[in-house]
Amino acid sequence: MKSAYIYDAVRTPRGQAKASGGLHDLRPHDLLKTLYQALESRNALNTELVDEVILGCVTQHGEQAGNIAKTSTLYAGWPTSTGGITVNRFCSSGLDATVNAALKIATGQEQVAVAGGVEMMSRIPMMSDKAAAFLDPDMARACQMYMMGSGADLIASLNQVTREEADEVALQSQHRAATARRCGYFTSIIPVHNLIKDSVISADECIRENTNAGSLAALQPAFAELGASGIDAAQLAKYPGLSAIEHIHTAGNSPAMADAASLVLLADERLAAETGRDPRARVVGVANASDDPLQVLTGCIAATARLMEQQQIGVDDVDLFDIHEAFAATMVKCKGDLGIPDEKLNVNGGVIALGHPMGATGAIMLGTLLDELERRDLKRGIVATSGAAGAGCAVLIERC
Repeated sequence: MKSAYIYDAVRTPRGQAKASGGLHDLRPHDLLKTLYQALESRNALNTELVDEVILGCVTQHGEQAGNIAKTSTLYAGWPTSTGGITVNRFCSSGLDATVNAALKIATGQEQVAVAGGVEMMSRIPMMSDKAAAFLDPDMARACQMYMMGSGADLIASLNQVTREEADEVALQSQHRAATARRCGYFTSIIPVHNLIKDSVISADECIRENTNAGSLAALQPAFAELGASGIDAAQLAKYPGLSAIEHIHTAGNSPAMADAASLVLLADERLAAETGRDPRARVVGVANASDDPLQVLTGCIAATARLMEQQQIGVDDVDLFDIHEAFAATMVKCKGDLGIPDEKLNVNGGVIALGHPMGATGAIMLGTLLDELERRDLKRGIVATSGAAGAGCAVLIERC
């Protein structure tokens, strides 16, 4: 097997997923075009060398339909010889796309690939594809496909996570993300020019810098009504030891919806000779997991545990972890199950503060982790994401 190397990772800022958000006026193809151009210029990249683009996208509908991985390369003027495939493993899609590219390189199928993801949640709202597995009650029950917030409240109930603990996770995420933005730690961001608003968006918009414990405590539970519609009863039927579902998640300790795109340039060792640029990191190992669908969000924990077992390493052997902040209770369970200390986990905040552009998030996190390993001159990191139905993906990288 060859080694798959990461030569670069870029992303747009995360824009607020509403009409007034900085990226809303742009099409997903426009965000990706900005990033394709950045990869070319930053890496002296001959695009004729790129065998394939693999992108994650969750809501493949409207402007995001029609295999956006392929059409976006054509829109950006890349060679027609560049292949494209769009993947969907729910909110783990962007990281899984990167894994697929790395594995193709490692097995010699390709020399150079670009992976990542895109999600414009202000233009293509979540559930606009009308997937029956989520929206049809009988299908949802048969497939155990319940909404993420319901899974988060079940995780909280099973692990006795209090509202106060959940709000503490959210507050720390906001403070860390605000510090990272203020200090310029997010160096993988490529500014985006919005011609409609005649503005340049160069920083993440979702961070709520003035969040405090009081403002979080004042928010009402977001998923109690959904639970009362029959979800609570279905969860309690599977977990008879529970007497009730505790609805502790609010808009403040849940991920914020966002618009963004992300790209990662991966290749074997030969690209260094072509571009004159050394790789930044090597993909050491990958793991997927499929956990309890009713808990929805625990796949990031299961995948991280599997990856460390496969690599025969422990928490002490990893310098930094960037693990999907898929609702606050998931992070409380993550710290409890994996024993990751605070000073190694999501040191620049997570998606509760930064925003969660579903198909793009995993590759954004990979770039953020690599940036921080370089800033601190550390060696090894794990990034892990969750998706619906218990899906999870984890990747171990090591700086070159």
